Amino acid sequence: MDAEFWHSRWAENRIGFHLSDTNPLLIKHWPALQASREDTVLVPMCGKSIDLDWLAQKHENVVGIELSQIAVRAFFSEHLYTPLVVEQGNGNAMYQFDEITIHCGDFFTVNAEPADVVYDRAALIAMPESLRKAYVERLLSLTKPGGRILLVTLDYPQDQMDGPPFSVPEAEVKALFEGCQITHLERDDADETHPRRQRGLTRFAEEVWLIETPALAL
Repeated sequence: MDAEFWHSRWAENRIGFHLSDTNPLLIKHWPALQASREDTVLVPMCGKSIDLDWLAQKHENVVGIELSQIAVRAFFSEHLYTPLVVEQGNGNAMYQFDEITIHCGDFFTVNAEPADVVYDRAALIAMPESLRKAYVERLLSLTKPGGRILLVTLDYPQDQMDGPPFSVPEAEVKALFEGCQITHLERDDADETHPRRQRGLTRFAEEVWLIETPALAL
């Protein structure tokens, strides 16, 4: 992962990926995970997402992982939260306030416990193709056996636009999560008025997936 790229994006406030409201796809499809209030929720590469607050209203333990200290501090300051900060060495730190914990550090090395359920809106699609397999392996290692992942991806002709966000089409999703149960929940194809289409893309779609990891054998 190109850490400097993401540090510069946050430092320059070039964060077009950040949503100012709760993602409607999260609200619509979260019930498919059948998650209890006691289930731990993991949000990889969470930025300063408002989705964290929405999830914290429904779950007692919401854990984000974010590389940028600017993003982590912005999340807490914009919500007027004063977190407990625990330094963890190597520039990593853990920020905690009520139900929300954010690990500030590299997703691939940060010390986080496996979660029951995962919400990935902007992490996999932020990965270049060369890193996606390693990302998914790490993500699955942070998901408990029998855990569920709500995954949002994009599908567009990659040769028509540079990422991130990158296109991760259906065939790649199925290959990356081979061995898991994969359910396609939604595909939303943008019409010609969508900003991405107006930049010249011949097609642009958001897709939503339910990924269920294998349970432990008895």
